Amino acid sequence: MTQSFTGKSVLITGGTGALGSAVAATLLQAGAICHVTWRSDKELSHFDLADKVQLHQLDAQSEDAVVKLYASLPDLWGSIHTIGGFAMAPVEKTSADDFNRMFQGNTLTTFLCCREAIKVMRQGGKGGRNVNVAARPAVVPTAGMTAYSTSKAAVASLTQSLAEEVKNDDILVNAVLPSVMDTPANRKAMPNADVAKWPKVVEVAQAIRFLASPENALTTGALVPVYGKA
Repeated sequence: MTQSFTGKSVLITGGTGALGSAVAATLLQAGAICHVTWRSDKELSHFDLADKVQLHQLDAQSEDAVVKLYASLPDLWGSIHTIGGFAMAPVEKTSADDFNRMFQGNTLTTFLCCREAIKVMRQGGKGGRNVNVAARPAVVPTAGMTAYSTSKAAVASLTQSLAEEVKNDDILVNAVLPSVMDTPANRKAMPNADVAKWPKVVEVAQAIRFLASPENALTTGALVPVYGKA
């Protein structure tokens, strides 16, 4: 793998999770200076890259906290947003609180991080890359997860809107849309599933690496399907 990120700072929100950890490992191999956010102590107990990245505790739903973190990273090149949550229930059993919780965890966090990343990148004047994580249900109708699907559809729309707004600043904004990924949590939740059809987190991380890299000079506003064989 080329060292295309050498000397470039990249922030990975939710970088202690299954996908975030894979992204951090992939970018470290490519020479990036990786900043990783975490929220609770238990996240660090299974994070094997703590001595290789710069860690920042963050509640990404807090506007003040997000503003403060990004302001501390004036040389930021890339911002990758893997924070998010999942829930499913029939629509009649989905409360307003359930609906708002999905938007707070998935859409608001992505908006705040994108906004502050773009602010820093514009001030730096060297361009940059933002990569969001939406989901297949954002574009493929899926029953039983209205709140989740809608919040991820908003992430997709946010991605495309921001891409248009900052395209003249050499700031590219894209999103990947995974299907069910092969993670320990998903295997536990769906023990009878055919996991061979699920995309591996390393494979999704490779797609994110390209979108966040200087090698990507053209692609912006894209919603990239990473469905595997599902």
